[in-house]
Amino acid sequence: MNQPLLDPHNDVVFKLLFATSLPLLTDLINAVRNGAEPITVLDILNPRIEPEHIQGKFVILDILAKDHAGQYLNIEMQVQQHEKWSQRSMYYLAKTLVGQLKSGEQYASLKPVIGIHLLGYRLFPEPDQAIWCFEMRDRARPNILLGSELQLNLIELPKADRLAKRHTLTPTPDSALNAWITWFEHWKDDNIMNQIAHPPVLEALQRLKSLSADDETRRLAEARELALFTERIEIDAAEARGEARGEARGEVRGEARGEAKAMEKAVKQLMSNGMTEAQARSLLG
Repeated sequence: MNQPLLDPHNDVVFKLLFATSLPLLTDLINAVRNGAEPITVLDILNPRIEPEHIQGKFVILDILAKDHAGQYLNIEMQVQQHEKWSQRSMYYLAKTLVGQLKSGEQYASLKPVIGIHLLGYRLFPEPDQAIWCFEMRDRARPNILLGSELQLNLIELPKADRLAKRHTLTPTPDSALNAWITWFEHWKDDNIMNQIAHPPVLEALQRLKSLSADDETRRLAEARELALFTERIEIDAAEARGEARGEARGEVRGEARGEAKAMEKAVKQLMSNGMTEAQARSLLG
C-alpha cells in the first residue's frame, strides 16, 4: 500500500530533498532569485542531520551551500513564526559572513551571503506582495546599493499561492517560481500536480514519493513534527499563562484553564495524526 506523502514543509523532509540534489537546489534558488544572475550550487557545507536537531525545539534545520562563485547560500523552510525571527535570521547570515575571515585575512576576500527563506505563514500585512528581497540600500535612493555582502530573500508561500491564482504574481504564473510555490502548497493534490510541467518540480515530487516510502525517513519526519508541535504547544501554554497572570481576578483559575485548553488542543492534534487518546496524553505527560 502506498504511504501518504510526507510534507515538504517539514524541515527534515525539506533538507533530505534538497541537500542531496544539487540540481534541484540550484533550480529552486534561481527561481526564488528570478532576475538575479543564475548560480550553480557546488557544495553543501552541512549535509548531516544531527540527532539532537530532530528533537530540538526552537531549532531550524537549514541548508548551507556554496555556489560556483564562492557565495554562501542559506536555505531554510520555516513553518512556525518566532517572536525574534528577524533577529535570528540576520544574526545567522551575519555570522556566516564574519566566519569567512581568519586572522590576518583581508575584507576583500569576503564572499556574499544570500538567504533563501521559504515561510509557511504570512509575515507581512501587505496583501499584494509575497516575494521579498532585503538588501543594504539607501532610503532616499533605493536604486543605490551599498554592497552585495548580505541579501535575504523571503517568500510567504500561502500568500504567494493565492496571488498566483489571481495572476498577480511576478513573474508570470507559468514560471519556474510559480511551479515551486504550487508544489509546496499543493503537493498532495494530483489534479493540480498534473498541471505542472517544470521538470525539476516533477523530479522533486518523485523524490518526495521515494522518501515517503522509506520507513526511517518517515520516523525522522514524524519525530520532527512532534518536536515542532510540542514547541507550539509550549508557546501557546506560556501565552495562556501570561494572559492569565494579567487578569485582575481569578488569576490561578485562568492559568489552569489556559493550560488545560492548550493540553486538549495538543491531544486532539496528535489524535488527528493517528494516535489514540491514551498515547497522546501519555506523550504529553
